[in-house]
Amino acid sequence: MEMFGDPAVWLPWTFAFLMGLSILIYVILDGFDLGVGLLMPLAEPVEKDRLVASIGPFWDANETWLVLAIGLLLVAFPTAHGVILTSLYFPVFVMLIGLILRGVSFEFRAKAPIAQKPRWNAAFFAGSLMASMSQGFMLGMYVMGLTWTWSHIGFALLTAVFLTVGYSFIGAAWLIAKTDGALQRRAVGWAKGGIWGLILGIVAISLATPFVSSRIFEKWFSLPEFLYLSPLPVLSAVLVIYLWWQLRNLPKSTGKRVWAPFAAAMALFALAFCGMAYSFYPYVVPEQITIYEAASAPESLFIILIGTVFVLPAILGYTVLSYYIFRGKATELRYD
Repeated sequence: MEMFGDPAVWLPWTFAFLMGLSILIYVILDGFDLGVGLLMPLAEPVEKDRLVASIGPFWDANETWLVLAIGLLLVAFPTAHGVILTSLYFPVFVMLIGLILRGVSFEFRAKAPIAQKPRWNAAFFAGSLMASMSQGFMLGMYVMGLTWTWSHIGFALLTAVFLTVGYSFIGAAWLIAKTDGALQRRAVGWAKGGIWGLILGIVAISLATPFVSSRIFEKWFSLPEFLYLSPLPVLSAVLVIYLWWQLRNLPKSTGKRVWAPFAAAMALFALAFCGMAYSFYPYVVPEQITIYEAASAPESLFIILIGTVFVLPAILGYTVLSYYIFRGKATELRYD
């Protein structure tokens, strides 16, 4: 354990990094399939099967990253796990109900009689909305320090709306790449509308975070840190301009350019996440508990790390394999 220095320092940092990476991958991957579910009411009845088919092979693999992130939080930072889930019990409950509703309606909509199919489509949308709104609400409450005041609840509700719009945008970007024809053109229109919500959400969280505490404010606006961090907002602005330029020149049913909006959206999400991670480090519970205070014993973390060395590549390999096998355009979902 002493190979890399003090195990009480590098082991908590390693698990914090792995947990953050799992959350980021989940937000991007499950974000786009939640976004596709949010777009269901906007699609024509004949297009809804293709929307579901575009995420059918992937959504199970995407949600695995949420399980991994929560598992790492539980075993590596048990104190923080208790505090965070206790503070966010209700939105976590809503999120789980939404994910269950999505899973059930995903399977039943393809096998139910034609007359019942619209109900399962509506249930799929409702589950997607519940999951995305609750995740946005949890994000807002986390930024505000997990304290329940009316102003913090108001900010969390605003964040819930913005994250939901952001998910719908990255879902539309996914559909641009995975579909063609009329549905692809409609997805371009959805993305053009959703980009503004994505921008507002990132701006709102980015502006609010430094003012949560004087410590975070100092980390962002003192010199020379301000100069070192300036590439983050600059790159974000460049990506937004690039996204708008790409969307104006789409749809194109062939070529790699159809993937450009989705790739840029992933980069934008990653930059926003890196900014938040920098702001709150080394705290796992904002301004209350650091990763070093919440971490399990170094001996326990080392044993868990050995298991993670085998589990993480397996999950990553399964995810990559599923995306490789089911690459290409989505076709009509059929069970006959």
